[in-house]
Amino acid sequence: TVREHSAGTGEYQGAMGAVLVQNSAGVEFKSGTGFSDAKRKNPPPIGSQITYRYRSITNKGVPRFASFMRVREPM
Repeated sequence: TVREHSAGTGEYQGAMGAVLVQNSAGVEFKSGTGFSDAKRKNPPPIGSQITYRYRSITNKGVPRFASFMRVREPM
């Protein structure tokens, strides 16, 4: 679930830089990769469900290198 948007810097100034996400286990983390320029200008709404991929999970249960894939459609 998207919790908040972080402002971009540098190349992405004026657009979204990353999203704060809370997964189903309640762990919060940021994801700033996987977004197109168009998606950065129109980011997933707060409260929406997203799909992401990751490499592994840290000892604290945080997905490592989480990358945005898509907004999940309601079931």
